[in-house]
Amino acid sequence: MGMERKLAPDHEVIVYRPSESFRWNVHDYPHHLAKWHHHPEYELHLIQASSGTMMVGDHVEPFSEGCLVLTGPHVPHNWMSDVPPGVVVPNRDMLVQFTPQFADRLCASFVEFEEISTLFDEAAYGLVFSGRTAREGAVLLRQIGEAYGASRLVLFLDLLTLLAARPSERRSLSRRLPTPARSQLEERIETALDYIRENYVSEIRLADVAALCGMEPTAFSRWFKKQTGHTFAKFVNRTRVYSACTRLMETDQPITDICFEVGFNNIANFNRQFAKFCEQTPSSYRRRTRMVATTVPPLAGDLRAGA
Repeated sequence: MGMERKLAPDHEVIVYRPSESFRWNVHDYPHHLAKWHHHPEYELHLIQASSGTMMVGDHVEPFSEGCLVLTGPHVPHNWMSDVPPGVVVPNRDMLVQFTPQFADRLCASFVEFEEISTLFDEAAYGLVFSGRTAREGAVLLRQIGEAYGASRLVLFLDLLTLLAARPSERRSLSRRLPTPARSQLEERIETALDYIRENYVSEIRLADVAALCGMEPTAFSRWFKKQTGHTFAKFVNRTRVYSACTRLMETDQPITDICFEVGFNNIANFNRQFAKFCEQTPSSYRRRTRMVATTVPPLAGDLRAGA
């Protein structure tokens, strides 16, 4: 079933932790990120509960629990569940997202990944999986969410191998390749993100970034949350915390020094924000990531730094 989409998809900004090559996530439905949108990353998307209508590229069809779909870069997509107003479906979506750069480096590093390279090529049209591939893929996807470090990466590679192994258990959805046009709004979000990346160690005022983007502060605040999934203040704090993660992994700097170097004004707030985003203290993050690093072979370690 095909359908022309006249509504332009929103551009979604995806943020990775420094210690991950790909992003794993779950969210409820309705959710502010559950919308008609696209992004530069590949996405493997599992519906864990409910049924409704999915749109992938120019294709529209019903979906049900267990629906597993891989979309390539900039393929617009959305899943709309048939639920009454006010009803929330917990953990409806489970997904992994990864950059084209990581996918290219992965395939270039291993000649054995020819089938996975073909899978990535076909994902430009959107792929829906069936049979054993869909069932076992869902199991592996859930296991990834419970894993960490090298084990997480190995499960991800197992998942890609599974998805590529049976071409008869996947079919293309969209009829056309995505042709994303860089909009003025996308240029604005890149302007805002670049400013945050370059200035997060100092005080950043929302009004200054809004003016840089040619928008009023209130409108910019709403628009920024729609594009990134975070309030402006939360995104700035997240950027600072993830910079701290890199320093904790790669240096022996005292944690107090790192706190001030990434833009926090006091150690109590730094610890609070770090726990919010990383679900552990800075000292335990340093111990855990260094312990994992010693167990990863050199080649896998290079891939782990990919996104």
